Amino acid sequence: MNSNTKFNVLRTVLSVGIALLISFGIIFLTSKEPVNAIVQLLTGPLQSQRRFGNVIEAMIPLIFTGVGVSIMFAANEINLAGEGAFHLGGLVATYVALNTTLPSGISPLVCILAAGFFGAMVTTVPAVLKIKTESDVLVSSLMMNYLILYFANYVLSNFLRDPNAGAVVSFAVPQATQLNTIFTGTRIHIGLFIALAVAVFGYIFMFKTRIGYELRLTGENRSFARYSGINVIKITLISQLLGGFIFGIGGGVELLGMYNRFTWTSLLGYGWDAIIITTLAKKNPLYVPFAAFFLAYLRTGASIMARSTDVVTEIVTITQGIIILLVVAEQFLSKYKHKMIAKEAKATLTNETEGE
Repeated sequence: MNSNTKFNVLRTVLSVGIALLISFGIIFLTSKEPVNAIVQLLTGPLQSQRRFGNVIEAMIPLIFTGVGVSIMFAANEINLAGEGAFHLGGLVATYVALNTTLPSGISPLVCILAAGFFGAMVTTVPAVLKIKTESDVLVSSLMMNYLILYFANYVLSNFLRDPNAGAVVSFAVPQATQLNTIFTGTRIHIGLFIALAVAVFGYIFMFKTRIGYELRLTGENRSFARYSGINVIKITLISQLLGGFIFGIGGGVELLGMYNRFTWTSLLGYGWDAIIITTLAKKNPLYVPFAAFFLAYLRTGASIMARSTDVVTEIVTITQGIIILLVVAEQFLSKYKHKMIAKEAKATLTNETEGE
């Protein structure tokens, strides 16, 4: 582990620690039972199998979205259309499940792949607009999310809605298409293995392949990458396509694993969560599951705390905000980083001198 990696790990751990301490301070100032509130926040998810299952269930979509954003942001393109890609992925998975007849072993796979394909189309649109018209990716991707939301609501209301249900929901997805649970007493489903496989794939793609190297180089210095002979436009499109594909399959997996009907009439916020995850993971897909677990655990603990004490769940939002501010702050621990690099360089020179 080089000095830069050690520093990033140290800064992230300290950021989390400082954020938690500040949150605990707020709890002590506002709660009538602060000790019980903190205990519920930190240990609540471990008090039963069902509660810990809730952590893993919440972690699954966060892995997909975290890996997707890590790949898209590696090209230094702030594309936020992953939110819409995830949403459309759930809609497409539902539509395919309701309108195709396939064997039980193949049906979920087809639904998920179809969800990924359309998810890729969503995130590619802002990238193509940037290439062709020099439009702002941030603005066009945000607008894309709302286009997808209203399109999905239209399709749900006019083509998929179950008239016998007491709400705006789709017909029930066939049992053969739903993802099986893997632990009794919980709703943890086979999508967990798919998510972990995606994280490993994302790491191999970004750090063990030529395209991944070109992608990271493009993100770090686009001009240098172009002068090095890298097709920057091609690499950027690949990153947006692949990131959107992962978002799409994430939406399909979440729908088929946790729901039996399409009920999403508003954006779920996973695109924003993905930014938190990829910030904690430093755009490394291999670290995404750990960041996703941390965020899922914290939110589950906050929910338990809110039900058991007088502290509201918004305390977690404060914690998240502080963590992000400290992790992205370049000057936070910058002097220590310089000392660490200088110490490592001195040790390397000493070893080389002794070797001679």
